[in-house]
Amino acid sequence: MKKNIFAAIFASLLMISGAAQAAADASKAEAFVEKVTKEGIEDIINANVSQSVKDQRFEKLFNEALDLNFIGQFVLGRYWRTATKQQKIDFIKAYRELNIKTWSQRFDEFKGKKFIFKGTSPSNSANQVFVNSLVPMDQGEPAKVVWRVKQNGDKFKIVDIIIENVSLAITARNEYTAFIKSAPGGVDDLIKNLQNKTK
Repeated sequence: MKKNIFAAIFASLLMISGAAQAAADASKAEAFVEKVTKEGIEDIINANVSQSVKDQRFEKLFNEALDLNFIGQFVLGRYWRTATKQQKIDFIKAYRELNIKTWSQRFDEFKGKKFIFKGTSPSNSANQVFVNSLVPMDQGEPAKVVWRVKQNGDKFKIVDIIIENVSLAITARNEYTAFIKSAPGGVDDLIKNLQNKTK
């Protein structure tokens, strides 16, 4: 009987310890995203510098904050498995350059805005968590922005941004899959298309 009691107490302590660890990880993920948005707004959006300097600063922040290799594999979908090694390298490079240029310009939409963080939500994917935030807009309701964050050891990386329930990663994957299906050159044509958009 005593053994059963001690076993139950020990199991309960393990559960409490695990929950505390999960909460700590979620808290760190939220702090990570908050730091990223703060740096993006103060050092890039609100900075009185040229667009080329903003592009450089955004590239640094983008490379540090996002796991572009992970995202690139996801958005290429099933074609990642059949792509050659060189195609994978070229795709990740083209995808990275296009997104840096696109988001460096689009981030100006957040000029004068402030992200309000509203805690986290669990994810079904291992080592991932959703960080919830709101952005007050000039008109209408605040915009809902959710960040999917992946943890690897003590490092955190953003692997998707969901704006008003629209996943940027899933949207890109659907777009690229449709493009590859209709393109004679498949993945090679997609890479060229991304390169042309960046230019």
